[in-house]
Amino acid sequence: MALTLEDIARLSNVSRSTVSRVINGDEKVREDTRQRVLDVIQQNNFHPNMAARRLAAGRTNVIGLVIPAGVGAIFNDPYFSQLIQGVSGACNMKEYSIMLWLAEPEYERRMIRQIVSNGTVDGVVVSSTVMDDPIVISLKSSNIPFILIGHHPSIEVNSVDIDNIQAAKQATLHLINYGRKRLATINGPQNQMAGHGRAYGFRLALQEKEQVFDAALSADGDFTEASGYFAMQQLLPAHPDAVFAANDMMAAGALRAIREAGLKVPEDIALVGFDDIPMAAQLDPSLTTIRQPIKRLGRLAVETLIEAIHHPETLPRRIILQPELIIRASCGAK
Repeated sequence: MALTLEDIARLSNVSRSTVSRVINGDEKVREDTRQRVLDVIQQNNFHPNMAARRLAAGRTNVIGLVIPAGVGAIFNDPYFSQLIQGVSGACNMKEYSIMLWLAEPEYERRMIRQIVSNGTVDGVVVSSTVMDDPIVISLKSSNIPFILIGHHPSIEVNSVDIDNIQAAKQATLHLINYGRKRLATINGPQNQMAGHGRAYGFRLALQEKEQVFDAALSADGDFTEASGYFAMQQLLPAHPDAVFAANDMMAAGALRAIREAGLKVPEDIALVGFDDIPMAAQLDPSLTTIRQPIKRLGRLAVETLIEAIHHPETLPRRIILQPELIIRASCGAK
């Protein structure tokens, strides 16, 4: 028969409440008493009910991960698999479980009301937010601890992000410095902070080099390979000699469209992507890209969120990671 707290208390010659305090790490318990209780626990191979401990502490040790994107995008884009690995690994290290919401955006917006009202999770990680996302508004008003992977344009919240503007500017300047004159861009969704920031960084680089932005050399995608393919087809009549794609998946689609048009990368059109997902190095030619530390973003998000859970009085933290340009064959570099 499994031992109870009462059994441990009797064998240790202490009260049940003292046993509970020892199990929950109360530092006010005298050291000799603590050791006596721990010895009895070890000798009897006692395993306290974790659910009961968490209930008593007012916590579930569960973190929610909300990705406001369609299920198809989540499973087809390697960015999300790496992000989930980073979040999951950090949760395991901190002895937290992860609850993952995979649903279409509108469904997730309805689900968020349940998340904040039923005490299922101690905190929430939100990734790939759109501007003025109702999820962020709901979480902010609920006072539940949460963090964005990305950032919000107007609300001060915990966030961890890469400097998307500087990253896109760096990639574009690299193409200009290699002598490219007609630079095109395949934008990500402009209602997302990442897509908007990367498009802005592209334009800043043109301004710095006194190149005029040409709308015919700009096309929009949705971060999928197919959208990169169709965007590149729109751009080809404008005769670009270089393309900055706002993520690697769209760059892969652009590469396919360029080849189908009978052109070569980088001889005719140089190509740069963003993210440095594993596929980037395997393309032919290998893809020059901005390396985004995706798993690290997930780990930092969890670590910062847990800090906010345990210390809710602290001010929101905004962590910005700097980009790294990974130069490969697709840009024409030797």
